[in-house]
Amino acid sequence: MKQGLMVVERKRTLRICPMGHRYYKSTDCGTCPKCERANKPSEGFLSRLSSPARNALVNVGITELEHFAEYTEKEILQLHGIGPSSLPILKHAMAEKNINFKS
Repeated sequence: MKQGLMVVERKRTLRICPMGHRYYKSTDCGTCPKCERANKPSEGFLSRLSSPARNALVNVGITELEHFAEYTEKEILQLHGIGPSSLPILKHAMAEKNINFKS
């Protein structure tokens, strides 16, 4: 262990989703990983994103690239689940369709 870093071990608890999948989580997140994999789009910009990033966008109604024109880059980055690694993916997909964030 490096000096100044503290490792916190969280107890993993067994969860069962409504579909009957059994999985363990150490956080309060109730998302079933098996259901998430099954729900991942096979094409489009959402298919390129991680599950947390995809969920963050869908939860605010962003399901099409054109929706980004209604938001600033800063507003998108403030969404829980969107991180610095998501932004280049989004910008690349937007550039392909000549779409820009709101100024």
